Amino acid sequence: MLRAGGVLKLVAVLSAFFMAIFLAFQLLDFKKDFNIGSIFARSMPEEVAPTVPSRYKCGLSKACPAGHFSFKIASGAASVVGPKICLEDNILMSGVKNNVGRGINIVLVNGESGALIKTDFYDMWAGDVAPFIKFLKEIPDGTVVMMATFDDPATKLNEEARKLISELGSSVVNSLKFRDNWIFVGGKGIKTKTPFEQHIKNSALTNKYEGWPEVLEMEGCIPQRRV
Repeated sequence: MLRAGGVLKLVAVLSAFFMAIFLAFQLLDFKKDFNIGSIFARSMPEEVAPTVPSRYKCGLSKACPAGHFSFKIASGAASVVGPKICLEDNILMSGVKNNVGRGINIVLVNGESGALIKTDFYDMWAGDVAPFIKFLKEIPDGTVVMMATFDDPATKLNEEARKLISELGSSVVNSLKFRDNWIFVGGKGIKTKTPFEQHIKNSALTNKYEGWPEVLEMEGCIPQRRV
C-alpha cells in the first residue's frame, strides 16, 4: 500500500504531465491558426479603390494649363437643335437656357477674368444686319468673342459685317454661305488669325440632314489676357 506522501507525489506528477500535454496542444493550435491566417492574409488581394474617370471643365478631353479658359462650342443642328457654348464649366448659351436663335449666336467674355459680358443672337435670314453691325463695332478691346451658327448665318451678312468679324480673327467668314455651319472663337484686338474656327459647307452631296450640314463641335483652351 502506498503511503500518503507517495500518493501526493504521484498525483502531482500526473497533474504536471497532463498540464504539459494540454499546453502543448494549445500551443500547436495557436501556431496552426497563426500560420493559416498569415497564408490567407498574404494570398488575399489588396483592395483597390475604384477608378473614377477624371472630368474636366466643359467636358474637355484634358485639362487646360494655368492661365487659360476651358471652352467647348457646338453649332446648331439643322433648324431643330440650337447651338451650345460653354466656358469654364458654365453653359452660357443653349436651347435649354432658351437664349439661342436662328442666325449667328454670340457670346462676349472678359478676356482677363473670364466673366460673361453679354449673349445675343442675330437673325441672318429674316432679320436686319444693321443691329448686328452696331453690336460688333461696340465690342471693347480685350474681349473674347465666341460665335456659333444656327440654321442660316449668311443671307443677310453683308460685306461690312464680314469685315468686322474678320478683324476679330476669322479666316473663313468671307466664304460663309446660306445654311453653312460655322463656329468661331476670336477676340477684339487680336493681331493674328484665330486657331479656333471650323466651317462646313451646305452641300446636297455631303449634308447629314436634309438641307443642312452636320453639327460642328470644337473644344480648347483660350489664353487669358494679360494686362
